[in-house]
Amino acid sequence: MTIFEVIPAIDLRGGQVVRLKQGDYAQQTTYAADPRELAQRYAAAGARWLHLVDLDGARSGSLDNLAVIQAIAADGMQIQAGGGVREETDLQRLFEAGVRRVVLGSVAIRDPELVAGWLAKYGAERLTIALDTRHIDDRWALPSAGWTEVEARTLDELAPWYAARGARHLLCTDIDRDGMLAGFNLELYRHLADRVPQLAVQASGGVRSLDDIRAAREAGAQGVILGRALLEGRFTVQEALAC
Repeated sequence: MTIFEVIPAIDLRGGQVVRLKQGDYAQQTTYAADPRELAQRYAAAGARWLHLVDLDGARSGSLDNLAVIQAIAADGMQIQAGGGVREETDLQRLFEAGVRRVVLGSVAIRDPELVAGWLAKYGAERLTIALDTRHIDDRWALPSAGWTEVEARTLDELAPWYAARGARHLLCTDIDRDGMLAGFNLELYRHLADRVPQLAVQASGGVRSLDDIRAAREAGAQGVILGRALLEGRFTVQEALAC
């Protein structure tokens, strides 16, 4: 039986907890919470996993917030983290820092053959393929580099490609809904559940209520990433887990 995962998210920029609107680095909200203390609160509330995003690294291509990630992982929570992974050495540094699953975004879009090799080497449970998407000209485009550049490949090309090569975990954010509290794009997750049923899809972008979590599960997602809604107290981790 597959467990539906409720995964709190912490986005890191300059070592601080932040949120961006629609991935726009110019539309940042900075929260007072210390990232490690916030992670400890989420763990105490019952969350099994934590999703960490190095926003600096996503744009720069280096692991700018690695020390913060390592400090959070040292507290024992299962960490899924990404942002800035371009080379295998980046992957190894995150594993050594205590990250359980590394999230691969830009590199998964730009160099799928490289990532397929990592899947074969490290196993599907150690990697999450992040195909964050934006609907452009009747196709699900795949922006990269912190969502600042649009690549030629599409979601409908790469998701089945990775499924055929043994990937298990797929994180998919509708960028236009990210940080907007507009609800999940349920059509997107129904589409993925139909097209790549062998992938455990994590829904991300726009959650505003407990009903959104229930709807994502019904749409075929096997997990949800919760960011701004938790930070702003729209519901608690305990309430989300009770869904």
